[in-house]
Amino acid sequence: MNTIELNKDNFESTLQQSDRPVLVDFWAEWCGPCKMLGPVLEEIAGEAGERATIAKLNVDEHPDLANRFGVQSIPTLVFFNAGAEQSRLVGVVPKSAIKQRLALN
Repeated sequence: MNTIELNKDNFESTLQQSDRPVLVDFWAEWCGPCKMLGPVLEEIAGEAGERATIAKLNVDEHPDLANRFGVQSIPTLVFFNAGAEQSRLVGVVPKSAIKQRLALN
């Protein structure tokens, strides 16, 4: 499974209708650390299969959603379950830490 690109039209439905954990990566095209983390998230998406949804939200294109979730630095990874935020990680973090939060280890 590949990552999903989120926008204002599919953000809520992706979180609310998912029967599995959802990781949202708040990122921007110009962000060097975001570019480093991107391939790691693609790997995790492939490994997770149907056990988790990995999604990306461009903060430059959707600043309203970034503000709503209090995202002040990027990359910010926000973990949701049943539509509710469970936890978050900020910055470039090890793949193992992300997988642990998603309970994929």
